[in-house]
Amino acid sequence: MTTGPAPAPSSPAAQTLADPDTPFAVVDVHRVRHNAARLRARADRLGVVLRPHVKTAKSLDAAALLHDGSPGPVTVSTLAEAEAFAGAGYRDITYAVGIEPHKLPRVIALSRRGVTLRVLLDSAEQATFVAAAAREAGVTLPAQIEIDCDGHRGGLEPDAPGLTKIAGILHDAGCLDGVLTHAGESYFCHTAEERREAARNERDAAVAAAERLRAAGLPVPTVSVGSTPTAHAADDLTGVTEIRAGNYVFFDLVMAGLGVCGLADLALSVVVTVIGHRPEYGWIVTDGGWMAMSRDRGTAVQPQDQGYGLVTDLSGTLIPDLVMTAASQEHGTLTARDGAALPDLPIGTRLRVLPNHACATAAQHQGYQVVDGSRGTEAPAPGIEAYWPRVTGW
Repeated sequence: MTTGPAPAPSSPAAQTLADPDTPFAVVDVHRVRHNAARLRARADRLGVVLRPHVKTAKSLDAAALLHDGSPGPVTVSTLAEAEAFAGAGYRDITYAVGIEPHKLPRVIALSRRGVTLRVLLDSAEQATFVAAAAREAGVTLPAQIEIDCDGHRGGLEPDAPGLTKIAGILHDAGCLDGVLTHAGESYFCHTAEERREAARNERDAAVAAAERLRAAGLPVPTVSVGSTPTAHAADDLTGVTEIRAGNYVFFDLVMAGLGVCGLADLALSVVVTVIGHRPEYGWIVTDGGWMAMSRDRGTAVQPQDQGYGLVTDLSGTLIPDLVMTAASQEHGTLTARDGAALPDLPIGTRLRVLPNHACATAAQHQGYQVVDGSRGTEAPAPGIEAYWPRVTGW
């Protein structure tokens, strides 16, 4: 298992966001709880299992809030995540990245520990080597067939000629678990109706594939769909057994730009410090560049481009019209939008930057300083409640 180090806060005496060396990642646990409860309630109303994707936070502490403290079903994007979560008592895991032969020994090892670890595939070649490995090892390796619902990444279209052949190979080895799809194009749906339509299309594709397999006499216990936009837009999931989403635990500016959440729901930010001024260019320079924020510019294709992130003060209050518009490795450039005046931010001022893509920004950090926005404070800086390490590696 590769979980990486679990470093303590960068200052042994860190008590508030004014203490650790910058840049560092911050999570508001109050917002995480709110975001988790929102989607959990929606899944309950729709009558489906919620299988959160832990790839965003990659944190056992964050995941503990998603199923009311119990180790419920999760989705992972790496075997390192699967191993870390299995070590913490999670026994129902979907590895939602196409499987390849070299990774199967780790999958089998988890199976022998009593973990149900589903693998994902979309070809007869993959089905054949999974079936052979299961027979040779004498274990069940449940596999789901990826369905392409919107032309994004891998998968088979629901009416693909090879679908039943792949399912048959898996079924003969006792490995057929169901079908899975992901509406990747929903991240470009800018209206509520577009998101609802993406959710319907996602559902229809998965259900159509499942019905084809059942008509061929093959069992399909799991029909899995989900993305953060569609999970929050779906109004009818008839025929679906579970939804997956990951970004929702933190949300980000892309999700806010789509209308899936508001800025007040964003739970992740990065604390940076002002280290210089270039008034001749209209710049404020900070010590947080793309190594702290990532290079993701996901809002550039949205009606409102948010640069590399919006800026708040240390308490989390948005500073109007201030945007991180440029980044080099360890320098971030803040500018005022649309001719607004730059705020007076002396060297040493600490700020928080709200990210475009929570998954990418979180990946730049080993863990999170945790604050609780529900507590309120009159102090200059919110108090640090905990430190949550991240799972790293593959």
